[in-house]
Amino acid sequence: MTSVKEQVAISRLLSFLQDWDNAGRVTRSHILDSFIETNQGRTAPELEQEFSQGASLFLVRLTTWLRLTYMIGSCLDKILRSIGIFLSAVSSNRYLVEFLEVGGVLTLLEILGLEKIKEEDKKESIKLLQVIANSGRKYKELICESYGIRSIAEFLAKSKSEETQEEVQVLLDSLVHGNPKYQNQVYKGLIALLPCASPKAQQLSLQTLRTAQSIIRTTHPSIVDHVLQLLRTMHLEVQYEAIALIKDLVDYDVCPELLKGLVELLIPSFKETSKLQPKILSESSVLQLTAPLPVFLQQAAAAKAIGVLARSNTSLAEEMLHLRVVHSLMTAMGNTDHSNSQRQASLTLEYFVQTFPVVEDHVRKSMGEELYQLFLSNAGDLYMKMNSIQADILAANKVNVARGPHPPPTALYPGDLSSGITGVYLGPRDQEARLPQFQQENMEGKE
Repeated sequence: MTSVKEQVAISRLLSFLQDWDNAGRVTRSHILDSFIETNQGRTAPELEQEFSQGASLFLVRLTTWLRLTYMIGSCLDKILRSIGIFLSAVSSNRYLVEFLEVGGVLTLLEILGLEKIKEEDKKESIKLLQVIANSGRKYKELICESYGIRSIAEFLAKSKSEETQEEVQVLLDSLVHGNPKYQNQVYKGLIALLPCASPKAQQLSLQTLRTAQSIIRTTHPSIVDHVLQLLRTMHLEVQYEAIALIKDLVDYDVCPELLKGLVELLIPSFKETSKLQPKILSESSVLQLTAPLPVFLQQAAAAKAIGVLARSNTSLAEEMLHLRVVHSLMTAMGNTDHSNSQRQASLTLEYFVQTFPVVEDHVRKSMGEELYQLFLSNAGDLYMKMNSIQADILAANKVNVARGPHPPPTALYPGDLSSGITGVYLGPRDQEARLPQFQQENMEGKE
């Protein structure tokens, strides 16, 4: 027989459940407020004690009301937070199984796709999916098998709240770890997000892609085009993450395609640049200022990325010499329609000139002594000092370092001929060129 104390507890539970069953929307909302305030952070045994070993009876009522009302959003955030108390409680595996058995994952994913539901409610749904994913591999697989990656990715792209988008990133990061069966699906979903219209979603996707790439260790053929297209962005935080991913990708089989694509972006097609036509205001004779063409933003970002790659790995710089990167950088320096392209290309060319004597010789001859001395004095400010004729000289240059002259045998020194550039003589100054940057500056100062 049950004790008097147990009978009182059971009676109290039945009374509570009866009150819930008979309550309307407003009363239930108050019940949920009280439940959340009282039980936040409790363990599963504590919840069972609170509900006289009948906590599951209240959970099933919450899940039932959720499935009946989620499409209209009635008290949705409170219902989800209350369910979250059960699912996130220590030793809550029983509650998790009960929630999943009634289609909890599908309901949470459907909430993400409903336009009428508030952003805050969808954020709570994401948090519950995080709890489920963090419970183990089989639960991550269940989310993926329920077409979860597509629903989550689409929500990330459409969300207007950066805070909510960051919660989605946490979920995607969880799904890519410890999920070998579906980690490629997550990886492809992240790549599919890159062309979306949300800069924050692009930034977060790029960050998570770097993590996914290090886990999967193989690349998808479409990743190069998608990442290079992102260099057109006006958002520096997106550009930063894109260049960081590019640095990672050069360690994979897409490296040749990536380097070739970056060099090609330095010289936009005529079809793209012909769109830059100043419009005359109807009220005056003043030319209307236009925003930079995306292709010029891409050109500047490509020049910057090439500089980052070259400085990080000399062998990559040598490979890009074969792709006529010097010619392309000088062409970009002559783009008077976009000063940042000129500046980034000039700074990157400065590295190649300082590192490879053969590049220095070609650049000096092509520029002429006056322009070359301006370039040496301050590469970053060159675009402000050169005139239109000098800009035209740069834009029309014919430099081809990749086809450098073969040095006479007596001119060769050990280590002077790079294995990456056949027939290109680097000369005795090559040893100096490979010194750390601060040592080069000290030596130049002494001279």
